[in-house]
Amino acid sequence: MCYHPLFVFNQFGDLERCGLRPGNVHSAADWRDVLEPVVARYRHRMKRRYFRGAAAYANPGIYEFLEAEGYKYTIRLPTNAVLQQRIGWLLTRPIGRPPNQVRRYYASFSYQAASWNKARRVVAKVAVHRGNPG
Repeated sequence: MCYHPLFVFNQFGDLERCGLRPGNVHSAADWRDVLEPVVARYRHRMKRRYFRGAAAYANPGIYEFLEAEGYKYTIRLPTNAVLQQRIGWLLTRPIGRPPNQVRRYYASFSYQAASWNKARRVVAKVAVHRGNPG
């Protein structure tokens, strides 16, 4: 039998909760069963609460749940044509020689995907490395 684990870690890297699901499910399947008990545990303990998730958790249900619980969150968005167009100016090759160190460029804008009930703030980061100038 193959399993697909789902882990929730705290800010210290300690495991808060995990769940084992069948190996053929989406990465965010059963997120509520794993995340809700952790959120409930911290509901009245901490004033500042944050969540960070991979692109698999770019799901309107998760956004709405975290917002209702008062969490600030960062979840990587899968790329799409609209987002690529919004940051197109960051994707052009900088003028001059490639830098010796990594250069990072950022853009912040409001964006609403078709499946979202409201617009949300998106922060894009583009890193330019030597040998990969574009």
